[in-house]
Amino acid sequence: MSGFEDITYEIEDRAAIITINRPERYNAFRGKTVEELIKAFRHAWADSRVSAVILTGAGEKAFCTGGDVKQRAETGDYGPTESGMFEIGYLHKVIRDIPKPVIAAVNGIAVGGGHVLHVLCDLTIAAETAKFGQAGPRVGSFDAGFGSAFLARVVGEKRAREIWYLCRQYDAATAERWGLVNWVVPQDKLLDEAKSVAAEIAEKSPTAIKFLKQSFNADTDHQAGLSNLAMSALDLFGKSEEGLEGAQAFAEKRPAEFGKFVKA
Repeated sequence: MSGFEDITYEIEDRAAIITINRPERYNAFRGKTVEELIKAFRHAWADSRVSAVILTGAGEKAFCTGGDVKQRAETGDYGPTESGMFEIGYLHKVIRDIPKPVIAAVNGIAVGGGHVLHVLCDLTIAAETAKFGQAGPRVGSFDAGFGSAFLARVVGEKRAREIWYLCRQYDAATAERWGLVNWVVPQDKLLDEAKSVAAEIAEKSPTAIKFLKQSFNADTDHQAGLSNLAMSALDLFGKSEEGLEGAQAFAEKRPAEFGKFVKA
């Protein structure tokens, strides 16, 4: 499948491999990136040759660092799209709804919206050099939908609150201990391991896998409503003085001055 600018898409054996290809921006996504990811996932959904999807990032530094904060600082949004919308919420839905397991192969930093993407995947395999965490409150952003509520289901309330409130980064060994990733492998073995897991899945009944994924999702599908509410709130917040301060501070490489926004 060709014609993409921000991602690459290929099929190897029974796996579709989707790679976020913006290494110069640490694989941060803009509106166009999200749109292309949605198209790729939908293509994998419809392709009878595909039993599983592998999501990864280009290079060795970053899996995905979330929304392109530099783009937001420059233009006040995440750039133009064909639909005229920034459809990150719909991307989350597609990753959950595609009736095929999605394997995150985390090759480097997974923070912010990139961290949310790997959490939403069915399985996560991490390179030993991978780093995990949130950055939203540091740059004037948040994900109060799947990014927080579903994360709490994965690692528990206390860990999820720590991840969001403190915006620290955690190594792969810690992420594995917390149940945030399934297992950790050497950097040079990461993609081979993901392909091996995809091949194991391909040996199983696709209908059974489909029903199992839908069953796992059913318990948390109500969080989609929270996600819609959160995305609407984030759209408003991102245009506020406080939200813009976070983006500008990041772009200018200075500490954000959030103290003036504290309210009683």
